[in-house]
Amino acid sequence: MMAGNMTAGITMDDAKSAGLDAWVAFFETLSHGTLDRLTGLTVPEVRFRDPFNDAHGRDAVRAALLHTLNGCRDLRFTVTHRLPADDLAILRWRFEATVTGIGRMDVIGTSEVRQAPDGRVAEHIDHWDSGEHVYLRLPVLGAPLRLIRRRLGAAPPR
Repeated sequence: MMAGNMTAGITMDDAKSAGLDAWVAFFETLSHGTLDRLTGLTVPEVRFRDPFNDAHGRDAVRAALLHTLNGCRDLRFTVTHRLPADDLAILRWRFEATVTGIGRMDVIGTSEVRQAPDGRVAEHIDHWDSGEHVYLRLPVLGAPLRLIRRRLGAAPPR
């Protein structure tokens, strides 16, 4: 029998639960000053993927996060939901920031987090709508993409 947290009848061992808690805290306090915590929270070959990055290894993940920090003001991640299981945890989050060239962003997304047996993160894959929150807001791309969206959509856009 496994000790640990129980969510919807699924167990998660203590090491993974503690590792997930630490990973959530890392993102909710993400700043230039907290990037060094990445080493203790991840396996050396960690993978981080989002709509703009597919980083492999701690140095590449650190570079992707640093790029995000350098391009954002007033950045804030808030994890609103967790669905942990033995093999995968799903996090639902809100990202708020003022992004260079885009303006104010308020994004709801999810992350798939896979962990090593000791709780360190082995893979983090983000899912969020970059079309709506980035591409449609770009001056050159936005207008033609909005036109395409109107022509392909069944319901009128809001």
